[in-house]
Amino acid sequence: MIGLWDTTGNEVVKALAAERRSAGGVASGMALTLIVVVDEKRVREAEAAATIAAAAHPCRLLVVVRSDVEREQSRLDAEIVVGGRLGPCEAVVMRMYGRLALHAESVVMPLLVPDVPVVTWWHSDPPAQIANDFLGVVADRRITDAAQAVNPIDALRQRAQDYAPGDTDLAWTRITPWRTLVAGAFDTTAARVTDAVVVAPRTDPTAALMIGWLGARLGITPRWEETTEHARMRSVELSCANGDRLVLTRENNTASFERTGQADRHLPLTRRPLGDELAEELRRLDADQVYAEALGSATGLGGLDLRPAQRVHIWKDPTPPRRSATPAAAASTSAGPAGAAR
Repeated sequence: MIGLWDTTGNEVVKALAAERRSAGGVASGMALTLIVVVDEKRVREAEAAATIAAAAHPCRLLVVVRSDVEREQSRLDAEIVVGGRLGPCEAVVMRMYGRLALHAESVVMPLLVPDVPVVTWWHSDPPAQIANDFLGVVADRRITDAAQAVNPIDALRQRAQDYAPGDTDLAWTRITPWRTLVAGAFDTTAARVTDAVVVAPRTDPTAALMIGWLGARLGITPRWEETTEHARMRSVELSCANGDRLVLTRENNTASFERTGQADRHLPLTRRPLGDELAEELRRLDADQVYAEALGSATGLGGLDLRPAQRVHIWKDPTPPRRSATPAAAASTSAGPAGAAR
């Protein structure tokens, strides 16, 4: 590992090139560049997840930690790891302070691997408009996580309003096992589904996307049955036109599957590590049309997949404007000692 304190972007580029030459074959075969935007308190968690994902998708990992953007002087600290504690990837962890944090692209852009896709993952609150962050504009895929928001359902609505093809959310990734089991239930029947009920807490974004997915795929209006006894989505119940009833219920790390006229079955339904969820999203680098349909159905916004995929950067300064001195204060200051004596 190489540590560079109070450095510059040019020095980071040079140090990474030197470390790559030392590592040799470890640094070859990068499939993508993964940019991680994360708060300081979640850096280790993000690194652990990226390590798991990099085992399946060798990448150059660029971790951007923005701190103290109101600081008077800008500063860049960087750690460079190639084939070390972060697995089979090249990693640069950059802590940016002051105004530099608002222009992270000036350091990140020279570090992108040429001719491979770019994925940006916010393991923190993303901007309300992705176009406000150049690190999102430059990416082919953009990954958010509505579950980290104070109000996850409102966060999903915001993601729908700001959606562009290539966006996705880890709340969607978390229902992949649910969707697999529900879809598999219809391998042996062609019965039409007439009603669906999802039992979940009112603030669960996975339940909202499950309802959106069922509505978009089946052409029905699923019902949300609120529960306060369970922290996550509890069950999905489907009623068919032929009278069959299918119920999938979570029980710890398994799911019990009930179906009219058949014996109950128990199927695996474990909660995957964050790194496995991230790795799943890195498997596809094109737009996820099914997610767009589910998100649109969940939020009442249609045609999300018809929007343009490219974004244009819209500069927005999140720091409050500095207050200038009041006229009275300025006059008092200019008067100096003489004014004070008067």
